[in-house]
Amino acid sequence: MMAEKTRTPIGKIVGASLIGTTIEWYDFFLYGSAAALVFPALFFPKSDPLTGTLLAFLTYAVGFVARPLGALVFGHYGDRLGRKKLLVLSLLLMGGATFLIGCLPTHAAIGAAAPLLLTALRLVQGFALGGEWGGAVLIVSEHGDAGRRGFWASWPQAGAPGGNLLATAVLALLAAVQSDEAFTSWGWRVPFLLSGVLVLVGLWIRLSISESPVFQQAVAHAGPKKTMPIVDVFRHHWRDVLTAIGARFAENVSYYVITAFVLVYATEAAELEKGFVLNAVLIGSAVHFVSIPMWGALSDRLGRRPVYLLGAAGVGLWAFAFFPLIDTGNFAAITLAVTVGLILHGAMYGPQAAFFSELFATRMRYSGVSIGAQLASIVAGGLAPLIAVALLQSYGSALPVMLYVAGAAVLTLATVFAAKETRGRDLATLGDAPRSPGTAGTTGTAAEPASRG
Repeated sequence: MMAEKTRTPIGKIVGASLIGTTIEWYDFFLYGSAAALVFPALFFPKSDPLTGTLLAFLTYAVGFVARPLGALVFGHYGDRLGRKKLLVLSLLLMGGATFLIGCLPTHAAIGAAAPLLLTALRLVQGFALGGEWGGAVLIVSEHGDAGRRGFWASWPQAGAPGGNLLATAVLALLAAVQSDEAFTSWGWRVPFLLSGVLVLVGLWIRLSISESPVFQQAVAHAGPKKTMPIVDVFRHHWRDVLTAIGARFAENVSYYVITAFVLVYATEAAELEKGFVLNAVLIGSAVHFVSIPMWGALSDRLGRRPVYLLGAAGVGLWAFAFFPLIDTGNFAAITLAVTVGLILHGAMYGPQAAFFSELFATRMRYSGVSIGAQLASIVAGGLAPLIAVALLQSYGSALPVMLYVAGAAVLTLATVFAAKETRGRDLATLGDAPRSPGTAGTTGTAAEPASRG
């Protein structure tokens, strides 16, 4: 009964999660944009332009490598101590690392130590984000009702384009009011230093919300957890972990090609001004922000799988139109390429939070959701800009990159098609009891088997 008395209204929970994830993604994406625009010259100055960009994206990828470690640690304690405490910690870690990146001396000042320090702070960013995502989507999923879970849980997802929108807007503004020399000299530091202010706002909001009532109920009924949550995840939910990895593959690859690699392709291959492309990404991110909750709401009506399958097929096909539109050098065409790509991405990203939350039992849900999502981030999102740059460098053409995105889409299509529909599941009834024979790796209990969509 205690959980009901202290339950925070769902609107406030959504607001707290959205603001927090927006700040975290602002920090994370800011690095990606800087890796494409200024880090090659500042931290890897002895390389040719594409090789310097490749090295900058290697440090970018390091953040993704750290994300599964963050998922393990945050998931473990989130399933034992609750969602709220870990969300506060993740915000502090991410904001602190981002602020310090803005204070870093460059290669010209301290030599090889500069990229090493940059890499270390990127590791902290990745570690924090690996724990942030699972907690943010769960605290909303576990507060909301089953009938509108897709809609409510999609709002923390909107924090990704919200953060990208904020990061891109700040960079675009600086690019518009500063010369290239001023931006490269000191202007690039401003967005990183702003993170300190944003984190204080996020902390004030997150500290005001209550713990997940579903988690509180599970603890009250079962008491302290005796086994490690991650052990239970791989014992009872290993198929669901594979489902999350496969489902996330095309979503992750397409997003970082559309928003991070596009800056490299447009400025290096298409020889366009960086402000020109940043403005296109800015518009696309704004539309993306709006579309994600719409896709989440649609998944409440049609199911998670149909909407997700539409998005995966869409990004796979759109890849073959995306780069020719960029090559035109026309602002309207470039904006169309980015915007349509992000709308189709949203069809996967919108339902994803509810879909993944509905795969796992309560006392192992933070671990399961985080591990499934973040393992995919290493080979999908983390390597996507790196692979795309390497393909462009090797073949001098965007066609291999198109085929790369299409291949990722095929993998996700196969995974989601084979998965079970999860829409409408009662998260409170997904207990920790071992599955009966024949149900291991599914999300239903012996009393309430999962249904095929």
